[in-house]
Amino acid sequence: MTARPGPGLLQPGDRVGLVSPSGTPTEENVQRAVRLLTGWGLDPVLGAHVLDRHPRASYLAGTDADRAGDIQDFWCDASIAAVFCIRGGYGAVRLLDLLDVERLRAASPKPLIGSSDVTALHEYWAEHLGLPTLFAPMVATDALLDDDAARRHLHEALFSPLAGREYTGAAAEVLVPGRATGVLTGGTLSLLSMTLGARGRPPIDNRGKIGLLEDVTEDMYRLDGLLMSLLRAGWFEGMTGLALGSWSKCGELHEVKALVEELLCPMGIPLVWELGFGHGPAAHSIPLGVEATLIAEGTPRLVLA
Repeated sequence: MTARPGPGLLQPGDRVGLVSPSGTPTEENVQRAVRLLTGWGLDPVLGAHVLDRHPRASYLAGTDADRAGDIQDFWCDASIAAVFCIRGGYGAVRLLDLLDVERLRAASPKPLIGSSDVTALHEYWAEHLGLPTLFAPMVATDALLDDDAARRHLHEALFSPLAGREYTGAAAEVLVPGRATGVLTGGTLSLLSMTLGARGRPPIDNRGKIGLLEDVTEDMYRLDGLLMSLLRAGWFEGMTGLALGSWSKCGELHEVKALVEELLCPMGIPLVWELGFGHGPAAHSIPLGVEATLIAEGTPRLVLA
């Protein structure tokens, strides 16, 4: 993302690219997304392979090379003001070694928008391009299209100033009290675990950062293993604070909370439960790679600098 004239990341009239780095969205939801963004005054442009199907794997929106090409072409197109990843699922991690990092670095920065499986791209943009991104529900999914509050939050993130914005949730709860300031990092837990140890990846260095974690449709034993993977890899070392989002369809929430209390509370850093981002209803759209303060006291909240 980069500063734009005016109050927000985007302005009415901006051309924006829509890509499918993971699974294939339905044609109906793509058209609904186009109508939504057009209604917001934007000019959405579909990637060439948005509705493709992989010749072997129906869970992928076309070949890896084509999906990577759509992202790279829009990112490097000076007429495109933002790149929306419009559906999650699985597949973004397969693109990381196909991206031309020098070509990406040479392009003008712009918002990269998405969540869930797109966590792999958020990490890549942070580590290889040094750029912030927007962790937000995907625009061609029912989770956004059928949720008035989630749509409102995304619109605000795109068109209103981010500085000073506060995030909380109806179920937000302090697990470890305190205040923390740092750059935001993280995303979907399973993807953060999936990318650990990749050849050529810069060493993990989250010192001075605030971590964000959430996930969907993971069994308890899987969440246990995923958190242990991050712990053993040093992902949490040096962090100033930790904010957790939704754990939709991950079993009984009290069991997830008990796991968090067992594995993460002993770190002793400010820790907030269920801050309203992720795969749950009314999900926030939160920028990664920007400075914020986590307030784990009173009404728990995250405040952007």
